[in-house]
Amino acid sequence: MREFPSRQRSSIRRERDVRALSHLALLLCCALVLAGGFVFAAREHFAAVQYGYESENLRRERDRLLEEQQRLLLEKEQASVPGRLESAARQLGLRPLQAGQIGTPKVNAQGHLPLGAGLIHPSASFTR
Repeated sequence: MREFPSRQRSSIRRERDVRALSHLALLLCCALVLAGGFVFAAREHFAAVQYGYESENLRRERDRLLEEQQRLLLEKEQASVPGRLESAARQLGLRPLQAGQIGTPKVNAQGHLPLGAGLIHPSASFTR
């Protein structure tokens, strides 16, 4: 028959496997680099999407401003039609210039116009 001792004392211990520990450290470093790469790629992706949205908003605003510019240019052209300007001036009480209101400029000795000299006679009245 076999005898089993009631208490076994063993002093057998495993040796530390340095290679396994270095393999685990290498695996951990690789996992960290891979996870960091995914985080960096995700951040770049979200930044690119955000820039895309901003670009699209700016493109829409540019189109809107171009349309508004075209509308304002058309409105300016319509407002500056000579017939319309003349009728607006008459509504304000302005009269067309008479021949006596237009003078010739006086040139000084150097051949230049003095400051404030114009072709309209100073006595011309443009009041209502």
